[in-house]
Amino acid sequence: MGKPLNFLHLDMDAFYASVEERDNPSLKGNPVIVGGRSNRGIVTTCNYEARKYGIHSAMPIFMAREKCPHGIFIPGRMERYQEVSKQVFTILRGISNKIEPLSIDEAYMDISNIPLRPEQIGDLIKDKVLSETGLTLSIGVSYNKFLAKLASDWNKPDGFMVITEEMMPEILFPLSIKKVYGIGAKSQKRLNSIGIYTIEDLFSLEEDLLIDLFGKGGVEIYERIRGIDRRQIETTRERKSIGVERTFRPTRDKKMLLSYLKDFSYELESDLDKRDLHGRTLTVKIKDEEFISHTKSRTYGHYISDGEEIYSLAISLFSEMEWDKSLRLLGVSMSNLLDRNMEQLSFFPSQKNG
Repeated sequence: MGKPLNFLHLDMDAFYASVEERDNPSLKGNPVIVGGRSNRGIVTTCNYEARKYGIHSAMPIFMAREKCPHGIFIPGRMERYQEVSKQVFTILRGISNKIEPLSIDEAYMDISNIPLRPEQIGDLIKDKVLSETGLTLSIGVSYNKFLAKLASDWNKPDGFMVITEEMMPEILFPLSIKKVYGIGAKSQKRLNSIGIYTIEDLFSLEEDLLIDLFGKGGVEIYERIRGIDRRQIETTRERKSIGVERTFRPTRDKKMLLSYLKDFSYELESDLDKRDLHGRTLTVKIKDEEFISHTKSRTYGHYISDGEEIYSLAISLFSEMEWDKSLRLLGVSMSNLLDRNMEQLSFFPSQKNG
């Protein structure tokens, strides 16, 4: 008997694109790309047809058009995605109240108190979500968060995968190191430069070497690929901030950067809405081609969660930032958060709460 399989991770399949296909069945079978309204925007998501052409989220729209000229490009409808997301989470909370939302289309679930086998729980969730929303999702089950999330990505779309303690660590060996939580593009490049490409390669490294390479994060990487992840499912965690940031091909094109900022602002609105939060401190972050980061923050006299307002304030902050090199990352985040359902006393009586 291995460790109990109490961790379930679920991830909606190509969520925004799937909602568009569900609402407009004539799109099915075509490459569908959801993203910015112009060539200066970025891909928010795309369906599996479009992924065959090498298109992925955060890719500039102009590049996606080059790769797939006959693709169907659709501007996102965040309000609609939020509406469907609420439906999905209502279904999930009917199965377990121990849920940790990660985003509009992704969550962990603690299944330790459900008297069914993981396969039965997976079938129950899939059947309910499909019958009530017309959408599919992929599910991973394991004995910790890292492995459950990895498992949900295993057989996409409409996948189901269980990783048990007995399967470890060999089942991970053929996977790319980019699958390891904590290894980003820069770290991957660094490891590739010393001949480390797969988790099996990574497994051969001593813990001290990983600590030299990644600081204290090296301990977590060493442990995770050996099946150790101490994080628990947090259903009531107090988040200090919520943000959206992405890297892209270095650019100085201000119009393109503002288009990114707009997309991120509406995505942040969605993430705040999902958690019924609003905040008073907005931060814009940039990173240039030499990996030097800068941030600009401002705290306002009222609570903010509306995408249009976030975008307007983010533009103002961005315009105050100085940068003379091409930018490779842009982000926007909200902190000083409060649950929207809580009664709040304003310390700024001259300004409206909203």
